[in-house]
Amino acid sequence: MSIIIYSRTGQPLYTAETATTLCEAAEAAVASSADLSGANLHGAYLSRAYLSGADLHGADLSGAYLRGADLHGADLHGADLRGADLHGANLHGAKGVFPERISPLHLYRFQLPGIELVAFKLVTSKGEGPYNGGIIYTPGETVSVDNATTDVAEDCGAGINVATLDWCLKEWRTGYRILRVAFTTDDIAAIPTATDGKFRLHRCRVVDEMDLASLGMVAS
Repeated sequence: MSIIIYSRTGQPLYTAETATTLCEAAEAAVASSADLSGANLHGAYLSRAYLSGADLHGADLSGAYLRGADLHGADLHGADLRGADLHGANLHGAKGVFPERISPLHLYRFQLPGIELVAFKLVTSKGEGPYNGGIIYTPGETVSVDNATTDVAEDCGAGINVATLDWCLKEWRTGYRILRVAFTTDDIAAIPTATDGKFRLHRCRVVDEMDLASLGMVAS
């Protein structure tokens, strides 16, 4: 069985003679230093694909599933990344990546200085983050950390990890709570390039607790 990777105009770019999936074909193309510029990879399932150094200039990656893919040093100039899932992808050294075209969360970086912004924090019944813990979040108090990870290529790192409300609702489990927090642009440590809804703060003010019944998560 062979898999052919086509260009956006329908021309064959590379044929992987022994590949059984498009992901395997893409990895074989990269391993052979094939030119994949302008490739049509729309909607492709490329989870954890090894594409380090790939020439994907102008490629159509819209809607592609690239979670955990290694795109270290890849050329993505002009690539269509609309709707692509890049969460956990290694984008260190990748060229032509514009975060603003990947996630709407990057709008936070352009807000006016000093204006309070709002995000949400998922916590346990005790008020700790459900994954790392260590900090108790209490409405009315301000919390801060000294070592927040500022590298935008790191999806998970030290800091006050907050998120969009829909992310918190997806990760919610029985007994968890969702807090509303306030911060300013100066408080942002990093908005990961390919965030799935999370980002990191140096500090925030815990405003209040969300009513889970009004969000349909528990019975009223």
